[in-house]
Parts: sequence; C-alpha cells; structure tokens
Amino acid sequence: MSDITAPSPVPEIRQITRADVAASLAKGWRDFLAAPMFGAFFGGFYVICGLILAWITLGTGQVYWLAVAVFGFPILGPFTAVGLYEVSHRIENNDPLDWSEILGVIWRQKERQLPWISAIIIVIFLFWSFIGHMIFALFLGLSTMTNVTTSYEIYQTTNGILMLLVGTGVGAVLAGVTFAITVTGLPLLLDREIDFVTAMIVSFQSVLRNFWVMTLWGLFVSVTVFAAMVPLFLGLLVVLPVLGHATWHLYHATLD
Repeated sequence: MSDITAPSPVPEIRQITRADVAASLAKGWRDFLAAPMFGAFFGGFYVICGLILAWITLGTGQVYWLAVAVFGFPILGPFTAVGLYEVSHRIENNDPLDWSEILGVIWRQKERQLPWISAIIIVIFLFWSFIGHMIFALFLGLSTMTNVTTSYEIYQTTNGILMLLVGTGVGAVLAGVTFAITVTGLPLLLDREIDFVTAMIVSFQSVLRNFWVMTLWGLFVSVTVFAAMVPLFLGLLVVLPVLGHATWHLYHATLD
C-alpha cells in the first residue's frame, strides 16, 4: 500500500446483510490459505504472548489474573489485524506479498492516525484490567476461600456467581465499545488518510446502521476467539488470521 498524504473524503455507509458477513468470512478463509505464513506470523505473536502470560500467572498461583487477561483479549485483538489487512489488500490488487513491504506498512503507521486509536484501545484494556480486579475484590476479597487455584467451589457461591455475572457484563460492554469503534475504523485508518476521531465515529455509525448484522459478527468473533484460546491458545494461529482478513472484506462491504 502506497503512502497516502491527501485527506480522504468520509465514506458512505452501506446497508449490509448476513450474506455479506458470510461472503467476507469466505474471502477471509481464502486469503488465509493464499498467505498462511503471514497468518501464522501475526497469529503466532498472540499465541506466544498468551502462553507467556499463562506461564507467569500459573507459576505465581494468581489464576484470576489469567482470567482477567483472557476475557480482555478481544479488546486487544484488533491490533493483530493491521498487518492482515495489508495482506488482503495486496491479494485483492494482485500485488506481491513482500515481507518488508507489509511490515513496513505497519511501521509507517506511526506517522499517521493509527497510533491514536491504538492508544485508546490500550486505555480500554487497562481500564478493564483495573475494574476486573475491583469486581473480584468487591465480591470475593473478604471470602475465606480465596485460593482460586485449588478452590473452584468459590465460583458456585452467591458472591461467586454475582462476580461472574457482573464481570461478564462489564467486559461485554467494554468489548462492545471497542468493537464498535474499530470494526471498520481500523481498516479505514489503514486504507485512507482520515483522522482517528472521524474513523471511530464512522465505525460506530456503521454498527448502528447495521446493528443486528454487526452484533451477529461481533458475537461470532468473540465465541470463535474464546474457543481458539482453549487448546493452549494454539487455535489463534488460524482463527485470528481468518477473522482479520474477513474484517477487511467486511469493511469494504460496509463503507463505500
């Protein structure tokens, strides 16, 4: 992708259907098969990070830290997609899949608007980490059974169930907000020269206009990502690249 310097017009939002989601997912799978090494590279970064995090938390016995990180993972997931967007872009245009060019595109984003929205995503994740531990302390901090490594019965108590419900609700809200401002906002920032506030607004509006279809897509992304983390995070080697490629095509289907 060549450098873009001239400001781009704000794109119009299209009405999409479940057929567009299915088509984008099929194209995402096609792009993954066409460039599996790139998918393994970007997905592998999160697999390694997940394994290191699991090793640290299990080694220290603070399993709840791992739970907070796992439930917050979808908030950071969009970072993986930036390089995958460029891969799909090059496949569309029959451009060579050159490692230096693709990684160079990511590096060049430091001079554009993408770092600003990335900072917002990081702040949301850090807020979730803080509020997640606050919720745990609020409901279970004074419990006589605080060793969640060996006493999983604590989650079957009234306070344990309430903690899971409240934590899941708060996490879902934060993940939903992140999804709304990035689902088309991130690929838009990579594809065009537009400020990050406008990109977030356009992305949020695209979700509102296609609320049920985007909700379906968001739920599908969340479920598949969580399922991919079960086998030692290894499922992310396939799931994250496919979802990243598919999001690029869904962006094209949603914004003119």
